[in-house]
Amino acid sequence: MTTTVVDVRDVSKRFVIRKEKSLKERIVNAGRSAQHKEDFWALRGIDLTIEAGSTVGLVGPNGSGKSTLLKTIGGIIQPTSGEVLLRGRLAALLELGAGFHPDLTGRENVQLNASILGLTSRETARHFDEIVEFSGIEQFIDTQVKFYSSGMYVRLAFAVAVHVDPDILLVDEVLAVGDEPFQRKCMDKIRQFQSQGRTIVLVSHSAEQVTELCTRAVVLESGRIVEDGSPREAMRRLRHDYEERIDQDIAEREARESDAAELRGDTAPAKRTRLHSVSVSAPGRAGEPLTIRPGDDLTVSGLIDPQEPLSGWSLGTSIETPLGQVIFATDTKLLEQDLPDVDGPASFAVTLPALPIAQGDYSVNVALRDAAARDVDRAARAAHFAVVTEGRTVGYLHTEPRVTVETT
Repeated sequence: MTTTVVDVRDVSKRFVIRKEKSLKERIVNAGRSAQHKEDFWALRGIDLTIEAGSTVGLVGPNGSGKSTLLKTIGGIIQPTSGEVLLRGRLAALLELGAGFHPDLTGRENVQLNASILGLTSRETARHFDEIVEFSGIEQFIDTQVKFYSSGMYVRLAFAVAVHVDPDILLVDEVLAVGDEPFQRKCMDKIRQFQSQGRTIVLVSHSAEQVTELCTRAVVLESGRIVEDGSPREAMRRLRHDYEERIDQDIAEREARESDAAELRGDTAPAKRTRLHSVSVSAPGRAGEPLTIRPGDDLTVSGLIDPQEPLSGWSLGTSIETPLGQVIFATDTKLLEQDLPDVDGPASFAVTLPALPIAQGDYSVNVALRDAAARDVDRAARAAHFAVVTEGRTVGYLHTEPRVTVETT
């Protein structure tokens, strides 16, 4: 039988945005203040239950309400309506240096923070050496924290949060702070918490982190829950929304630039060479966007329309995620492939054989470069495709491991 440790019931949170830019304007407009402010609903009607031992990721675009919901669960923010019920001791790592007093030393802040999180003086003394050792800032522990770097801040804050023996740990993006060894140490601690059956709620923009760590993911948009389920399905919904938003932003920007040029009477200079009609295809696969499986051949093709002869040129191809992370890139110079001179319209095709790529949505970029390796034209996010798998692996690389066990 599962135990509910976090119960969010019909929670909404309203913030008032004031349009006055100064105290003088507020005083002058005091009698008609309603005309100079507006309501912003960061959360609307959120219902969410979290079971003991689960790791839940809160994801969504900036401004979707993720951090507000996390702070509401942690009691940092009180909801405008609704309620949050908790069971067990809670530790929250919500932002850099939260709860630290800049004029106190690291030692004093450890004691202060631990007491806020519910530890007695005796318990704090028992854990103190472990906290300092985990943070790795022993030589600065008696220095005022206002002299700490951002990395030192988060090291100490995370060390305190994970050593107060919490039943529920709230984490807001801080796992991305600090050097690589410390990030690895934090991830190891999170996995240890998971093995101990503790509950973790984290906000992250890292699709890999959510997919790897979480047993469940909740997607928020404009203060509402739009998806609640497996991390894989939640990230798929989020990627789709990102794709639509990026395409819309690009179209709106191009329309604004075109309108502005028309008003000025400008005529856009013709490019010397133009890439167009870029598409992706795979044998036996169809659809929009193209859907393939790991191990399929993927061909990127398109047309080149040069306004002057091309000689010594090269062609670059890359694949990226909806968040802009490039997972593959090459060009014909790196491949040591010389391309023929072109003095008129031509077509190109780049085949990526047996692509070992994992489930997700991806975009293709193509770049045409001159003999000096400078971009002549670039088709950014010119074509899209999706990869579907059986869901047995996570990450960007797909393979089917063979596992053997031999007894001795």
